Amino acid sequence: MGVLVMIGQVLLGLSILVVLHEFGHFLAARAFGIKVEKFYLFFDAWGIKLFKFTYKDVEYGIGWLPLGGYVKIAGMIDESMDTEQLKGEPQPWEFRSKPAWQRLIVMLGGIIVNIILGIFIFWMLTFKYGETYVDNTKLANGVTPGIIGKKIGLQPGDRITEIDGQPVLRFDELLGSKVLMGNTSLTVERGSQTLTIAVPGDILNDVADYDRNEFVGLRSRTMAVDSVVAGSAAEKAGILTGDSILAINGQPTPFWDQVREAISGNAGKEVSLALLRSGGDTTLIQAAVPEDGALGFVINPDTDFPSVTTHYGFFQSLPIGASKAWTMFIDNAKGIGKIAKGELRADKAISGPVAIATMFGSEVNWLKFWTLVGLLSMALALMNLLPIPALDGGHVLFLLIEMIQGKPLSDKFLEKAQIAGFFILLALMVFVFGNDIMKIVNK
Repeated sequence: MGVLVMIGQVLLGLSILVVLHEFGHFLAARAFGIKVEKFYLFFDAWGIKLFKFTYKDVEYGIGWLPLGGYVKIAGMIDESMDTEQLKGEPQPWEFRSKPAWQRLIVMLGGIIVNIILGIFIFWMLTFKYGETYVDNTKLANGVTPGIIGKKIGLQPGDRITEIDGQPVLRFDELLGSKVLMGNTSLTVERGSQTLTIAVPGDILNDVADYDRNEFVGLRSRTMAVDSVVAGSAAEKAGILTGDSILAINGQPTPFWDQVREAISGNAGKEVSLALLRSGGDTTLIQAAVPEDGALGFVINPDTDFPSVTTHYGFFQSLPIGASKAWTMFIDNAKGIGKIAKGELRADKAISGPVAIATMFGSEVNWLKFWTLVGLLSMALALMNLLPIPALDGGHVLFLLIEMIQGKPLSDKFLEKAQIAGFFILLALMVFVFGNDIMKIVNK
């Protein structure tokens, strides 16, 4: 059932994005009196259609291949590669008969709608849920670095106060693009010392390998044991639900990261655990740590962090939502730039439908769903701006060339460019699907 929910969510999300993107082209074309022949969600490759109907001379339908969608505009070389209509004299209702500036707006229509959609989604989410964040200035216990954080030199208990000289007010800033895009410096308070730690430009490769939460996390105090795995080393040693671990091998462990490191650091050995029982008694037990460095118990999460929740009015939420959407657009553009400069490996950065489906998850969470749809809308807008033939950006590039040189490129050139673009996209599609599968296999 979980897999079906996951597939259903990704299909719903992509369907919303594709239909509205193509509606942007459709609306712009009709506004300039250009005839639209088809409007399809998903591709009806080889003429196979799941559903269709005709309304006002436009064929609407759903194809069987869920890799996007299209509108077929009269007098235009597009995904359908239907060049027969171009052999006749240009008609006033055709795309090719319109001024270049009108054709440019038609090609930008889908991108514009995706940007508007992304802004609208984050506007509504901000209005409904407001903003809740942990106040970084009040984290007395500092942070706990994960694998990535330790790699650049962070230590448990560090207080990260500035990013490139700017104060860090919200903890989530440390997990955002300002830091994880790399080439930044962190001001760190460690005891009585103030240090500067550099974040390398290629840190996104590590983020892709692990997770951004392996950079830093909130440092939580050691809480009571919530459950013990049956048959585990913890059960054999006598750890009970409700126990609190006070010390390991005589060393106090007030923080959960200290417990984890002390246990994993003694893999294959025996450790001494000082426990506080739920009734108030203390006891000392011995536990044999397995080779995998895990005893087999779960603790209650510590949620006692200084958080702030701010709610905004309807119009107050607009600039905040727009800023969030635009930040995602810029971050994606920076990511492409890092791939081009060799700072980020494409196989680590690019995700396809399989990876996107796992992001949606196997349970319905509407806040998460709409956040992902907003993010994907901005990513789709950027992707379609890329100057690749067969994408909107390719058509935009050719139209700009036409406007500069004062005459259109030949139909033969545009046809060959469309074919080349098709093969580029096909290769990219194979790479993306293969990359998604390899990530799952490697994990």
